[in-house]
Amino acid sequence: MQAVPPLPTVSLGPYQISRLIIGDNPIYGYSHFNQLLSHHQREVHAPDQVMATLKRAEAVGVNTWQNTLTERSLSDLRRYREEGGTIQWLCLSTSQWYDEPHRVEEAVRHNPIGIAPHGGGIADRCLRENRLDLLKDILKRIRDSGVLVGLSAHEPKLISIAEDEDWDIDYYMTALYNLRAGREEFEQKFGHPPLGEIYLREHRPKMLEQIQQTDKPCIAFKVLAAGRAIASSAQIREEFTFALKHIKPTDAILIGMYQKFGDQLGENAAMVSEICAELSVV
Repeated sequence: MQAVPPLPTVSLGPYQISRLIIGDNPIYGYSHFNQLLSHHQREVHAPDQVMATLKRAEAVGVNTWQNTLTERSLSDLRRYREEGGTIQWLCLSTSQWYDEPHRVEEAVRHNPIGIAPHGGGIADRCLRENRLDLLKDILKRIRDSGVLVGLSAHEPKLISIAEDEDWDIDYYMTALYNLRAGREEFEQKFGHPPLGEIYLREHRPKMLEQIQQTDKPCIAFKVLAAGRAIASSAQIREEFTFALKHIKPTDAILIGMYQKFGDQLGENAAMVSEICAELSVV
C-alpha cells in the first residue's frame, strides 16, 4: 500500500496550522439542513465522543479546531486540554457580540490562537446595516487582547473593503457560498423565499477572487456546501481539489467532520494530503 503523505501545514502568524482544520457544525448540531439532523448530531456528540473525535484529529495530523464559543464548547475544550490535548483553538464569536462586544475579553481568557467575529451574525450584518464602525471596534478589541485577528465573511465585498482600507487583520475566514445572496436571488426569481438554504456554484469564483487578491492567510469554509456535495468519495475529492487548487498555497480549508458513520477525519486528512502533494508538482 502506498504511504499517504503527511498533512501539510501553513503559517498563521507565529503558528503552524494544518491545511485541513476541523469545524464544529456537526459536533454541536448546526446541520444547515433541518431540526431532526441537528438534534441527531447533538445527541451523538456527548462529551466522550467529542474527546474521541479530537484525539482522532490529532492522530491524523489535524492540529487546529475552530468552534463557536458557547458554554458547551468551552466545557469540551477545557476537558480536552485537561486530558492532554494539543490541538490549537481558533475562536469564532457568537452573534451576541454584535450587542456585547466586551465578550472578546471573556474569549481571550481561554487562550485561543485567533478570534474572528462571526460572519453571518456580525461581520456581514455590519456591512448590510452600515455598522462597519462596530465591526472595527470588535476587531480592535481582539488586537488589543494580543491574539491573532480574524475576519469571517460570506460577502466577498467585505473582504474587498477590508483590503482596500488596509484593516488590521491577520487572517480571513472565507465562505465559498453566499447564503444570504442565494436566498435573495431565489426570491427575486420565484417571488417567494426558498424552503431552506440555497447554495449557488456561481458564488464560489467571487470569493475565490478575493482570496487570491490578498496576501493574508485565508481559511475557506463551506467547501462541501454544508454537506450537500458528499454524494461519493469521488465528489468529495473533486470539491477538495477545486478549493485547494483555487485558494493560495498558504491557505487552509475548514471542514465539519462527523465520525458517527465512518472515519471522516482519517479519510479527509488522507485526501487533502494527497491532493496537496499532487498540486505541488503540477
